[in-house]
Amino acid sequence: MHGLILAGGRGSRLAADGVETPKALALVAGRPQLLNLVETFTELGCESITCMVREGIRVAVPPPARLWSCRTPSSLHTLVAGLAAMPPGPVLCAMVDTVMPPADWRRLYLGITARLDAGAAAALAVTPFVDDELPLYVTRDAQGFATAILDTPPPAGTSVLVTGGVYGFNPVARRLASVAVASLHRMRAFLRLLLEVKAPVATVEVPRIIDVDHKRDLEAADRWLAAGAGSREPGAGAPQ
Repeated sequence: MHGLILAGGRGSRLAADGVETPKALALVAGRPQLLNLVETFTELGCESITCMVREGIRVAVPPPARLWSCRTPSSLHTLVAGLAAMPPGPVLCAMVDTVMPPADWRRLYLGITARLDAGAAAALAVTPFVDDELPLYVTRDAQGFATAILDTPPPAGTSVLVTGGVYGFNPVARRLASVAVASLHRMRAFLRLLLEVKAPVATVEVPRIIDVDHKRDLEAADRWLAAGAGSREPGAGAPQ
């Protein structure tokens, strides 16, 4: 499994809250979040780690991570640029603003690996903890495969799950992304395309994910991790 970290965004919502540090370098648990994710991916056993960061950001990353500069209009474009820069094979991809405790990262990594090994084209991290400005809802069947990806909550009686900014992609999904980016401009549109072309998209559930978009999310992440990830502060994430 190869690791891909997407940090091509401007972090405009953090900046509006007075956080001048770029999102990739925002401090979570006292360290730049990009370095937190590099360490996490290394401990998970990723063969390589490709970090796509917005042009102008300078930070040293330890091997096996490599830093690539980009100026892309969306996370989907950053994804495709990152996939083109990294070795072939299955990919564990995360938005740089995704925060979880180590045990949940391990659960997610093992679950995504198992799903891709079993033939899924993609695997999505999902969580029942919903607190995001633009949540992306997912419905799934009894086998855990996504059946719909929605901008609005599913009908009453359906389990409420949202995406969490972490994805697994096999080579088929990687090729589809490189083609889809010519006409699609958002990650959520690409995820829907996978379902439309009948590619098997699995889900792996974790209790909670914090998506660091605002200063309050940074504060919530610090409290959550400091408390052993046992508290319930705002912030599940969704792709933009």
